[in-house]
Amino acid sequence: MFEGRARVLLILPQDVLDRARVFAGEATTKLKRPVSLQIVLRALLDEGLKRTGDRPVMANVERQVQAVRTIRQRAGRAVRRRRKGSGG
Repeated sequence: MFEGRARVLLILPQDVLDRARVFAGEATTKLKRPVSLQIVLRALLDEGLKRTGDRPVMANVERQVQAVRTIRQRAGRAVRRRRKGSGG
């Protein structure tokens, strides 16, 4: 199961992380075995990626792409303003 592993830094909104923790707690109770947040996130990614044509998944991806684009645009504008203000 763990052949070809890779390390990934994943930055998540706090509410998503909280929901994953709740899921881990529920799974721990149901399975009567400890279930870590890492196990839950790995399972959610694996199952989510199997749903290639799923509209809600694609809509979520689109929202995230737009959010990243907006953040980068704002950051770029701020850098340009600083450069103009410093005489450069």
